[in-house]
Amino acid sequence: MNTEVMNNGDQVICRVHRGGKLFGILVIHSSYRGTSRGGIRMAPDVEEDEVRWLAEGMTLKFGILGLPQGGAKAGVRSDPDAPWETRLEILKTFGKAILPFLRQQAFLPAADMGTDNEMVRRMLTDLDVPVFYRQLRQGRSGYFTAMTVFAAAKHAANAIGLPFSGSSAVIEGFGKVGSALARMFREASVRVVGISTSHGALIHPKGLNVENLIRAAHAEGSKFVTTFTEVERMPREKIWEQASDILCPCACHNAIDAGNEPRIRCRIVSAGSNHPYDLPTEKTLTGRGILCIPDFVSNLGGVLGPTLAFAGWRDDEISEYMNRRMGGYLLPLIEESRKRGTPMMEIAGQEALARHAGLQQSVEHPGIVSRIKSLGLQFHRHGLLPSSLVRMLSRGYFEREVFRPHQIR
Repeated sequence: MNTEVMNNGDQVICRVHRGGKLFGILVIHSSYRGTSRGGIRMAPDVEEDEVRWLAEGMTLKFGILGLPQGGAKAGVRSDPDAPWETRLEILKTFGKAILPFLRQQAFLPAADMGTDNEMVRRMLTDLDVPVFYRQLRQGRSGYFTAMTVFAAAKHAANAIGLPFSGSSAVIEGFGKVGSALARMFREASVRVVGISTSHGALIHPKGLNVENLIRAAHAEGSKFVTTFTEVERMPREKIWEQASDILCPCACHNAIDAGNEPRIRCRIVSAGSNHPYDLPTEKTLTGRGILCIPDFVSNLGGVLGPTLAFAGWRDDEISEYMNRRMGGYLLPLIEESRKRGTPMMEIAGQEALARHAGLQQSVEHPGIVSRIKSLGLQFHRHGLLPSSLVRMLSRGYFEREVFRPHQIR
């Protein structure tokens, strides 16, 4: 095992090689008080550029939300469908290679594609890395991500005058995010007319049976599309050709590119995946009249939801807050994008980086209130404060400081 670390100031890249080949990579895009946060994903083809984009995306989400955290991400080359214990051993091997970052808390890991919070927690404890009592207790990041993808799609539909109930949706990727999102659409009377996994696509213009899809996916994983008999399986590339009102990429990065973009027929793109397309592709889609919500806005529920749950909020409170704040942020952003003729990705990205920079500067001169908050947070992490008290005390903070409405310039 060979570990190579490159530090160019604010950003750190740690490459781990095994047998002369890339095994894993950690990218710290930004830090706050010397720490950064992000998930560890597992896939056989993880690339450095992918992890760079993902780490930057974490910084952008923290900036949009106004949460004082540094952005990072890690990836390990392995089979995400391997048995749980096998993946745990792979994760521990990677953890050993980046152990200094873990022990110094320069990188605080969480789950991502192919991993879960219990797996990450076990990795840390087996490597004798201290774990807070409340750390990695919430295991529903995919569900919370789906919440904001759904909310973003609903508010975008309102912005363009599209009746949400009775509309149609296509979901690329049917894992933790895609399956949860499909159920939310069904409950809102949105027809799911197409879904896909790495093994193929299932398409039906009149709507798929969402509950049957979820049961099959739970039982068989991503391969369920090969045995699902209700509709004919198609090549996964066909998912981009299915007409719908709402398209939700919920799988890999750069899923939409110059090759498939001309075939896409939708009115709204609300992504659950990170970096589903680049800026030139967004400009092309926008030029065709398709409303493209920045991915670091639509899928920030994966960061915000666990944060609210950590503070003791109930699911119904989290859902109401996310929906309300998404509307307050997204609708003015859409208006400004139209007025300026500038893609939302550019406007929101600049805003996110500026706010994140302000949060980093505040570390240099913490006030008495900030010190008290930090002390209280430490007590809560160690389980020394009741969740009911933290839930009550946190409300004012989240209403004043977190996910504030977008201000049109």
